[in-house]
Amino acid sequence: MTGAQSLVRSLEAVGCEVVFGIPGGTILPAYDPLLDSTKVRHILVRHEQGAGHAATGYAQATGKVGVCMATSGPGATNLVTPIADANMDSVPIVAITGQQSRPLIGTDAFQEADICGITMPITKHNVLVTDPADIPRAIAEAFHIASTGRPGPVLVDIPKDVLQEQTSFSWPPEMRLPGYRPTTRPHGKQVREAAKLIVAASKPVLYVGGGVIKADAHAELLLLAEESGIPVVTTLMARGAFPDSHEQHMGMPGMHGTVGAVAAMQKSDLLIALGARFDDRVTGQLNSFAPDAQIIHADIDPAEISKNRRADVPIVGDCKEIITELIDALRTERETATKVDLAPWWATLNSIRETFPLGYDWPEDGTLSPQYAIERIGVLSPADTIYTAGVGQHQMWAAQFVKYEHPRTWINSGGLGTMGFAVPAAMGIKAGEPGRTVWAIDGDGCFQMTNQELATCAIEGLPVKIAVINNGNLGMVRQWQTLFYGERYSNTDLGTHKHRIPDFKLLAEALGCAGLRAESREEVDEVIGKALEINDRPVVVDFVVGKDAQVWPMVAAGTGNSEIMAARGIRPLFDEDL
Repeated sequence: MTGAQSLVRSLEAVGCEVVFGIPGGTILPAYDPLLDSTKVRHILVRHEQGAGHAATGYAQATGKVGVCMATSGPGATNLVTPIADANMDSVPIVAITGQQSRPLIGTDAFQEADICGITMPITKHNVLVTDPADIPRAIAEAFHIASTGRPGPVLVDIPKDVLQEQTSFSWPPEMRLPGYRPTTRPHGKQVREAAKLIVAASKPVLYVGGGVIKADAHAELLLLAEESGIPVVTTLMARGAFPDSHEQHMGMPGMHGTVGAVAAMQKSDLLIALGARFDDRVTGQLNSFAPDAQIIHADIDPAEISKNRRADVPIVGDCKEIITELIDALRTERETATKVDLAPWWATLNSIRETFPLGYDWPEDGTLSPQYAIERIGVLSPADTIYTAGVGQHQMWAAQFVKYEHPRTWINSGGLGTMGFAVPAAMGIKAGEPGRTVWAIDGDGCFQMTNQELATCAIEGLPVKIAVINNGNLGMVRQWQTLFYGERYSNTDLGTHKHRIPDFKLLAEALGCAGLRAESREEVDEVIGKALEINDRPVVVDFVVGKDAQVWPMVAAGTGNSEIMAARGIRPLFDEDL
C-alpha cells in the first residue's frame, strides 16, 4: 500500500474515531484513503486553528487522544496556537501535517515551513517521517507519548512523497522509545512522609489541579478529603474534580478565586498540591504566597516539582496511585499519631466564607447582568451538561457561577488563555459526546475570532449551544483600563453594542444556526429554555449585557494574594479576628 494508506490504517488501529482538518497540497495523498475509512470520521473545519481546538475539546471531554490534520506551510502554522494551548494545559492531541517532498525540503519550496522546528518548544514530542515504513511506528509512538505520563501534544510531519511511496503495513509496530519511561508509581517513603505531615498539620489544604482530572482520580480525591476532613480548593483547570456542593469545597483559588479559597491557602500550614503546578494566576506574588505553609507536591512530571515553590515532600507519580497510597498511609499513621483537631481551622474558614460569599450586583443602568445570564444557564441546563468558554470576563464568571459536580464538565483554555477557544472546542466536545448538551460561554470578542466553525457544526450535525456574553467590549481589558489606566478606554470598544456590527442573531442564522437574543432579566429563562429545546442545529444566544460589569474577587497582577479585593476598593482582611 501507499504511505497514505498506511497512515489511515495506523489511525484506525490506534482507535482514532475522528479527525478535524482541512486538505491541501502536501497532505492531499492522505485524504484519498481517508474517504474509504469506515472507522475514522473526518470533520472538515473552516480554519486549522478550529481543528486544533476541536481536537483539544474532544480530548478533554472524552479522555481520549484528539487528532487534527493540516497541510504544510500556513496550514501547519495555523495549528501552532492550539498546539501551544494543548501543551500549556497538558492535553493529549496528535497533529498530523503534510510537508514538502523530501528533495524540496530546505529549498524554501511552495508552502514549506519547518513545523518541527517551529513547534519544538510547544510539543511534548515531534517527528519528521522520512521513510514510509516508519509511519505505523510514528503514529503508535505519537499516541502513546501524547496519552501517557504528563499528557501533551505530539506532531507528526510527513512529506508528500513519503505519503505517495509504496510500503508494507504491519501492526503492531515495535515502539522505540528508550528514554521515555514516565513514573506512575510513587515512592513509598515519600508517601509515608507526606502522611506524617498531614496528620500533624492544624491548617492543611488540599490544593487540587487539573492533573487529578487527567488521572481520573476524582473518586480517590473525594475519599481522601472525607476521611481527612481537610478543606479543598480546585483550580480553574480542576473545576469539577471535587463537587462544588460538598461542604469541604472552598472554591477556586487565584486571581479571580473565592476569598475563602485564597484565604485558606494564605493562612495554611500545609499545602497538599495534587496535579497542580503553582501557576502565577494561583500564587500571585510568589514570595508572599502561603508564607507559613509546608509543601507536599505530587505530580507526574518531575520537572514541575519545586519549579516555582520548593517542596518539603516531593512525590512523583500518577495522581490516582498517589492518592490511593496516601489514604492507606494516613490510616496507618493515625493509629499511632496524636489526632489534631481541625475544628478551629474550619471555624476560621467558615467565618471568611460567610463574610465574603461569591456574588454580584446588578448594573445601575438597568442593563442585563452577565453573571445572572451565566448562572441561569447552569441552573436550567441538564445535570450532565458540558461547558466550555473563551477567555476573559465571561470565562471567570462561568467558572464562578456555574456549579460543577463532575470532572470533564468544564473545559477551557487555562494556561495559554486563548481567545477564540470556545466555539471550536465545543464542536470537538460534541463530536466526542454527542448525547450530551454542550454550552459554550463566549464573549463578543472571542466569538468573532472563530465563529466560522458554526458552519462546520451546522453541516456536520453538531448542535452546540453558544451563549455570547455581548458587552460591546473586550471586557477584561476594559476592566483593567478601569482599574489601572484611569478609565482611558483605548481600543476596547468592539462596536457590537453601538452599531450592532455584527448582529449576532442574524450572523447565527447565516451560519445555519438558530439565532436568539435576550436583553433583559425577564427574557433570560425563556430564551435559555428555547435554546435547550432546539437540538436539530446549533443555537446562538446573544445576551446583550452591561459594559461595566467586573469580575470580583480580584488579585491584581504583581500583588500578593493577601491583597485580594472582594470588590472595587474593598480589600478583605485575613485577620485573626475573622
